[in-house]
Amino acid sequence: MSWTISENSFWGPLDPAADAGYDEDRPKRKGFFTDTSICIGCKACEVACKEWNDVPADHFDMTATSYDNSHSLNANQWRHVAFIEQPKRLGQQDSGLRATAGSVDLGMPAMPAAFTEGSGEGAAERLANGADGRPDFRWLMSSDVCKHCTHAACLDVCPTGSLFRTEFGTVVVQDDICNGCGYCVPACPYGVIERRKGPDGAKNVGIAQKCTLCYDRLDAGKTPACAQACPTQSIQYGDVEELRERANQRVEQLHEAGIMDARLYGNDPADGVGGTGAFFLLLDEPEVYGFPPDPVVTTKDLPQMFNRATAAAATLLAGAALAFLGRRG
Repeated sequence: MSWTISENSFWGPLDPAADAGYDEDRPKRKGFFTDTSICIGCKACEVACKEWNDVPADHFDMTATSYDNSHSLNANQWRHVAFIEQPKRLGQQDSGLRATAGSVDLGMPAMPAAFTEGSGEGAAERLANGADGRPDFRWLMSSDVCKHCTHAACLDVCPTGSLFRTEFGTVVVQDDICNGCGYCVPACPYGVIERRKGPDGAKNVGIAQKCTLCYDRLDAGKTPACAQACPTQSIQYGDVEELRERANQRVEQLHEAGIMDARLYGNDPADGVGGTGAFFLLLDEPEVYGFPPDPVVTTKDLPQMFNRATAAAATLLAGAALAFLGRRG
């Protein structure tokens, strides 16, 4: 395997495995398509990820601000299912998935008729949920994960080669090579990667940790643990190009059903990170899910910065030489 710097090594659309030097018989790029419209928040993916990858499970607790007990992606949470409660009124929907009243019911259960008709018992529920018994809020569930960017800044800044690009186009940390410098942490535009801080007795404390897309399972021809465990197929694994086509079709289906807020995030090879290997169907703006709206790889300007630094150094050297020669004259 050879490695060369191409014109767009730090930006633009490309095949990341080919750019890393893998030959033509490499497998197709693998990734995730997460359809948040059918995520039920069961967190089976979180559990499967921890079990397969031996990720510590010591931080599950309630914050009194959310039903989410795992809080965020971090070194001990490679998959995180967000629970986002929105005060948004829901409409009616028939079995054919076509909206009949302006907005679409995304699955929140209606209150029993006894609580929505008449007066007396159930009045509080009627007040909170409206005359038809439907809640005046909705849940947005989203299983977040490392994006396995086409242009991965974490990989670009790693001084030890601990982070590497696999033949599947994914980005993996080699625990036995990482020195815990932490350069990769601020480099990630999504805030995914982190050094493990504990608990006591856990392996790889002080080492950068994140999703590997179950590299060991991929190498054996198996599906990643999280996708294998997802009961609704919200997390879909496969060839990235095929997943992008599937995602576009799903958005069209939802638009036809009247869910006009449906949009894709991370699937565009022309975006600031060259597209991601893990992308999402969202039902609201990216910021609602905690995603940056327009992520850009933090190392994009490194070649230009290097050229400018070289020019500045050459100018200083020339100035020093002229000053020295002038003094001699």
